[in-house]
Amino acid sequence: MSSVTRAEVLSLYRRIFRIARSWHAQSTLQHDTDVERRYIVQEAQTLFRQNQQLTEQESIKQCIDECNARIEIGLHYRNPYPRPTYLPPMGLATQKGRKLRGQQKLRKQAKPVYLQSHDDT
Repeated sequence: MSSVTRAEVLSLYRRIFRIARSWHAQSTLQHDTDVERRYIVQEAQTLFRQNQQLTEQESIKQCIDECNARIEIGLHYRNPYPRPTYLPPMGLATQKGRKLRGQQKLRKQAKPVYLQSHDDT
């Protein structure tokens, strides 16, 4: 990882923790605020640790883009949780001869950038 990329990643990590410290839930209940703050911190720690072994610049760039997208979406909607895709498991139109593997490939391609780290969605 280059020093510029490392600085950018560390800057994002610090930004997430600053957002978590100043986060206020939409419901204005202190319990909800605490739960959402813990979620933000735990999600950041989990994803950063999961991706700390990455060495390819392209994959690191994708993770940085995903992080920026999730931050902006969370701040805009005041919701720290990833937005659902609203795509039923077999909801994509199929062409003749395509089986389950084709459906899975289309679902993977249809996944938004802010959900790339979530394999189960």
